[in-house]
Amino acid sequence: MHQALRIVAFGSSSTEGIGATAKEHCYPSALQRILSQRLPGVVVVNRGIGGEDVDDMMHRLSLIIADKPDLVIWQTGSNDALRAVPVAHFIAETRDGIEQMRAAGIDVILMEPQLSEKLAGTAGSGAFRDAVRDVGEELSVPVVRRYDLMRAWLASGVLTHAQMMSGDGLHMTDGGYQKLAEAVADVILHAGRTAAPAVAAN
Repeated sequence: MHQALRIVAFGSSSTEGIGATAKEHCYPSALQRILSQRLPGVVVVNRGIGGEDVDDMMHRLSLIIADKPDLVIWQTGSNDALRAVPVAHFIAETRDGIEQMRAAGIDVILMEPQLSEKLAGTAGSGAFRDAVRDVGEELSVPVVRRYDLMRAWLASGVLTHAQMMSGDGLHMTDGGYQKLAEAVADVILHAGRTAAPAVAAN
């Protein structure tokens, strides 16, 4: 029998659920439904605040730690690209955040920026995606490779662009958030395996 898990979804608008048609269709809510079928008593808490960059999230990290979760899923890097945050600063703060959570006995999963027209049109945005992957590899933290997953969903026909993305060119919508929750659940249920595009076909 699994022990109950307390999971905090920590991030910006993709965690808050901007673009979803209703709160219950954001990825943390979908993750709660999926995991509840396998892990009795699991609780997924949504701590996403739209528009935040790494500095904003580091300012409230102490509150995340004080909640005493077993696991934090940290979605980060999108607003940093849009605000032209120096990549080296982003990397240093992300490392520090992970180390603080680990020191408190909290496991961490990282989630990289999304595939979107707005980020594609932002110079240097790919560096933040790479930075999340590199920090994950360096610190042995699983990374949900959202960009690759989204490309695979489109290429395989699992989702159309309209089913995956809202009309603002940045945020996901119900179908995309559902598939994202499935990918995150796969990482959690398979002991931290990095989510790869193959998840989308499962």
